[in-house]
Amino acid sequence: MAVDLSTPLTWKSATGDAATMLDELQPNIVKAHVRDHLSVLFLGFGDAGEAKTFLKALAGLMKSAKKHLEEIEAFKTSQSGGTSYVGVGLTATGYGKLGIGTAPGDPSFQGGAKKAAGNLVDPPVESWDDAYQEPIDAVVLVGDASADATQAKRAEVLALLPGSVTVLGEETGSGLTNENGDGIEHFGYVDGRSQPLFLTEDVDTERDTTDGINEWDPSAPLSQVLVADSAAPDPNVHFGSYFVFRKLEQNVQLFKQAEQDLAARLGLKDEDAERAGAMLIGRFEDGTPLVVQSAAGSHHPVENDFSYDSDKLGQKCPFQAHIRKTNPRGSGGAEAPEAERLHLMARRGQTYGRRSDDPTAELPPAYRPTKDVGLLFMAFNSNLGNQFEFTQRLWANNPGFPITADGSKPGLDPVIGQGERPGSNYSRDWGRNNVQPIDAIPQAVTLKGGEYFFMPSLAFLRSL
Repeated sequence: MAVDLSTPLTWKSATGDAATMLDELQPNIVKAHVRDHLSVLFLGFGDAGEAKTFLKALAGLMKSAKKHLEEIEAFKTSQSGGTSYVGVGLTATGYGKLGIGTAPGDPSFQGGAKKAAGNLVDPPVESWDDAYQEPIDAVVLVGDASADATQAKRAEVLALLPGSVTVLGEETGSGLTNENGDGIEHFGYVDGRSQPLFLTEDVDTERDTTDGINEWDPSAPLSQVLVADSAAPDPNVHFGSYFVFRKLEQNVQLFKQAEQDLAARLGLKDEDAERAGAMLIGRFEDGTPLVVQSAAGSHHPVENDFSYDSDKLGQKCPFQAHIRKTNPRGSGGAEAPEAERLHLMARRGQTYGRRSDDPTAELPPAYRPTKDVGLLFMAFNSNLGNQFEFTQRLWANNPGFPITADGSKPGLDPVIGQGERPGSNYSRDWGRNNVQPIDAIPQAVTLKGGEYFFMPSLAFLRSL
């Protein structure tokens, strides 16, 4: 029976072609893999034959998506530990150096991240970190729950490298968490909570946390993340996914100062001052959605079952808030809700950089880092132009999105928006039309480099 990409997958009862697909799919695509510690190796190929031999040997260190899901189930029942995550992706130039003429054909993938930079209003490529300025042929990700396990697996990967495959650069990720154990980014906010879910088991689990009235359906069809692996032995059952990698440096001091300045301009004091930061993100630091309530609520798990139906005028959560810009939940006004959902992607980000301060502590902005910390943004897509690039270009960078009832322009995403930053309107009183224009929020996130990859099937790697 052919793999049905039009719906989420019930993996526990998958048979036939669907089971084969899972056995040959890399982990971390249809479900995030635990990688509290992460090494990201960027590689350049010399000799094509040696590169193929390396990739084929690397497949021996990798597990399948099916194995990953089985490990999760085993942990639930016996607390048994899983194995390390190893993932590999190739760029269009990498496929070319390997002499493979049937590389994935997404136009954005073929052009690469450097070509896309202008349309995305990215900083000039010449300003990127050195490793990203040169052609990159492949990426290898190694992750685990402990630093020792990650380093041990990384050493196994490096031991396979022939002389003609060089390490062009490396990024090291290390997860941050709050007191609830939820993952946060360097500005201190819960990150990665709202995700499209491709497995019915995950959809059912999330629905169990709601009150029975579902405002937001997190399910997504496999077609939103999987792509037939055109270079694999059998593209009917061998699948991969387009992988976006972007290194985003965060000026924490600048952002925390912007929070304080916004609170002062709006006259928000004491505990209510926390709402200023929530108006920039769309959630309080603990993940409480601003559209749901006007103060943090210590929800655990972090609430995701909400819509903007009760806030059509942006009086609770500003239209330009980060999570509203990048997932308007059917309220964007430019497309039908069904079409709007197709732009969502599977995000798998990880923080990088060491800092001397506690990101969850109450400290003056001056004590916060200004550079060398940030987010390794990673996301899986089935269509780069309609997912990642659309979200960045037409949502985050577009001052006219979402479309408002009065025709006003909300402004750029205050977190990841790039380009000329106009001022925006913010409501002083939660839920009321007491709007005050505020000067532009300064840009505190800077792209330091990135690339587009395709994460091929295990069958492809073994066939080299």
